[in-house]
Amino acid sequence: MNIRRVVTGHDGNGKAMVAIDEVTRDVVSYRPGATIHNIWSTEKFPVDNTTTTDGAKEITATTRAGGAVFRVIEYAPGVAPRNHRTDSIDYAVVLSGEIDMELDDNRVVTLRAGNVLVQRGTIHNWVNRSAAPCVVAFVLIDAHPYLHDGKPLAAHG
Repeated sequence: MNIRRVVTGHDGNGKAMVAIDEVTRDVVSYRPGATIHNIWSTEKFPVDNTTTTDGAKEITATTRAGGAVFRVIEYAPGVAPRNHRTDSIDYAVVLSGEIDMELDDNRVVTLRAGNVLVQRGTIHNWVNRSAAPCVVAFVLIDAHPYLHDGKPLAAHG
């Protein structure tokens, strides 16, 4: 999968310009069958739009403390399982294909192209049971952990 990444900025006169226009090269995989294309990240809020640093190159984990991560993931059929919880609120848009989100109560929600999800710090797993790849765009924004009986449910996985 090739993803064209276009990032704008400002020239020396303060005029809008295209700072980056490329097929993204920041591609990683943390498990067989999941290919991650890192698009951008920010380190704090409000975001500093004057920086010239490439935010994709600053992504070192699933989320970014105090900031946000934007990535596109392609899940191959039969992707390896990875139950996990992050200290973030995640906005997900299924761009193509379909995927099952498994929750820790064994509930399964099938998401298809055009569906959106707001993931609020819950344990989940992505499973592609179809015969075709599924592509999902994610924005992960740092959040406090969920408190259950006054105790935080820790991020893991």
